[in-house]
Amino acid sequence: MPRKILVLAHTGREDAIRAAVHTCTALQESGLVPVLLDSDVESIREAVRLGLVPPLQSAPATLGVDCQLAEISLGVVLGGDGSVLRAAELVRDSELPLLAVNLGHVGFLAESERTDLSRTVEAVVAQDYSVEERMAIDVRVFQGEDLVARTWALNEASVEKSNRERMLEVVTAVDGSPISTYGCDGVVMATPTGSTAYAFSAGGPVVWPEVQAMLMVPISAHALFAKPLVVSPDSVLTVEVLPRTNEPGVLWCDGRRTVDLPLGSRIEVTRSSQPVRIARLSRTPFSDRLVRKFNLPTKGWRGPITAQDRAETEARESRAVSRRPAADPSSSRGVSVVEPHHLAPRPGVVPPATAAMPVIPRGNEPQE
Repeated sequence: MPRKILVLAHTGREDAIRAAVHTCTALQESGLVPVLLDSDVESIREAVRLGLVPPLQSAPATLGVDCQLAEISLGVVLGGDGSVLRAAELVRDSELPLLAVNLGHVGFLAESERTDLSRTVEAVVAQDYSVEERMAIDVRVFQGEDLVARTWALNEASVEKSNRERMLEVVTAVDGSPISTYGCDGVVMATPTGSTAYAFSAGGPVVWPEVQAMLMVPISAHALFAKPLVVSPDSVLTVEVLPRTNEPGVLWCDGRRTVDLPLGSRIEVTRSSQPVRIARLSRTPFSDRLVRKFNLPTKGWRGPITAQDRAETEARESRAVSRRPAADPSSSRGVSVVEPHHLAPRPGVVPPATAAMPVIPRGNEPQE
């Protein structure tokens, strides 16, 4: 039976529709079955009717009608990071991996760019990709002792003020221990994947995806101590909305799912037991991805020392050591050992370079 590939595109954009048609055509030519959402099928039919794209060789399968998620081997997402987040929401209850092709701006979650679409389809056909798991977070909202909402996020859960003209008063805690109380525009609780999204804009650190951790980043906090926190993935992050300013809040998860937060609401964030699976075409280091996506200046970097260079350097050092007299084994070439300054002898008192000025008692001033 031919493999089924789910194609998810931001069909509100013409370039995404073209990319979806190109991908579906290439998959059909390779003997694979493209699967689309019903709404995407209608968008493509309308684009064909308007002459924007050529018709497909045959009608693609429709998800939920011709097949289910369990029958699909891979999802190809055509769009920006927002499209990936929508796709992650769709496949949340399955183990379907997602391979993203960036049609947007930064596209941190994307594995390839629009110009590499043909090569990406070839890799999908050849199953030339690996799958990595990205940590997600579970989000629970309490009012008093009652659990009123439960959701999740791949990037972040952000507690924000609901009115622009007022601050949100919150108290934050980690593992049940309070950290600080302050007025702010909000608090972002993010995964390593989300560290380059909203948390980054709020001044949080960039965390490599393979690091298992969670972040808590205040947004425009009016406080002396309101620094980003990086905690264990087994911790519990808590934000409680205080009634000091009579300002309710709102919870946003990945910018897609929202919950109103009345005064006194408590939001708890924990690591999810269900990660999101991302397909990778290459094992490009995250450092390279970071430099490319943010266009970071790296002029002056001469590259790492190769194994051959290191071996030649050690050989030269070995020959030089054999010609030198025996030295203290604790010493190291190019390194000087000094005592701490407070253990050094105190310098003698040096008299001032100028003589002291005389002190004239009041009433004995010389007469002019």
